[in-house]
Amino acid sequence: MEERRHSLLMTLLAYAVQRGVAPETITQAAHVDLSAMQNGTATITSRQYDDLWFHAAQLCQDPLFGLHFGESIQLTALGIVGQIIQTSRTVGEALTTVAPLTALVTDQYTVEIKRTRAAFTTCLKPVVPVKELSPTTRHLRDFLMVFMIHELDGLLLKKVQPLSATFPDAVVPASEYTRVLRCAPTRKAGPCTITFDAHYWDEPIITANHALQQILLQRAGIDDLSATTTPDFKDRVLACLEGHSYLGIFTLEDVAANFNMSPRSVQRRLQEENVSFQQLADAVRKSLALRYLSTRSHPVKEISAILGYNELSAFSRAFKRWTGKTPIEYQA
Repeated sequence: MEERRHSLLMTLLAYAVQRGVAPETITQAAHVDLSAMQNGTATITSRQYDDLWFHAAQLCQDPLFGLHFGESIQLTALGIVGQIIQTSRTVGEALTTVAPLTALVTDQYTVEIKRTRAAFTTCLKPVVPVKELSPTTRHLRDFLMVFMIHELDGLLLKKVQPLSATFPDAVVPASEYTRVLRCAPTRKAGPCTITFDAHYWDEPIITANHALQQILLQRAGIDDLSATTTPDFKDRVLACLEGHSYLGIFTLEDVAANFNMSPRSVQRRLQEENVSFQQLADAVRKSLALRYLSTRSHPVKEISAILGYNELSAFSRAFKRWTGKTPIEYQA
């Protein structure tokens, strides 16, 4: 459990860096030794664990910190999925394996899976029923709800559309939960739930497709806390784009929402650093396109779709603008 929690906390601090908050300010507020965390010798108490979550949210000035943090770690979800697919033949087998692992991350919630002929539901249950959630518990709950969707994404290597998501209390603003969870949340007594169509359960896991996963995990540097200063805003946006790139490139609106900013504010901050959002998005697309094409393990049409192009011709034009060659010419 300690290793999993440590890994999650390091990712949490890396996300705070992406949001412009130095990790030492969070660890100092929580009375935790950052150096010990970095070299893996820190022992984090339950109180410190809660305080790290609390102060990260406070310093990032984001009331939906757990939701946005969960959205930001798609690649972390991929890394966990990569360990599971080696022993699972279908999505259902993998999810059955994943559910008990929640205890390795938190002792506040458990995950249970319920199935019917038409759908299956992942239920997030608090270990101790409470009338009102603390800020930390609420952030952790939102994080786990999003993470469960990303796990399914990672197993199938495509964006999965949930049928429904329920919470025992009202979530505000509902529009932001809808954006991140990909369905409108509803209020219902009992545990938090996310329901998916039954056909996903028996889909086979195609392990060969996870070569993409390894490329992306090697590419991402979102867990790097070695920098002594908070990176420039353009570098933070670039890290955000790379961290979400395995199922398409984030839009300006998505990045702004994840940073708890307006799209106009993001554009203005980037203009101050003499770069545009489109230039950064194209840089990520170009880098990933070159890596994918170099492996020769995926058809050009599939790579085009992964990078968010609706038409192969649009991807070909963009790639030729970047390199002077078409994707097929580059592969040849």
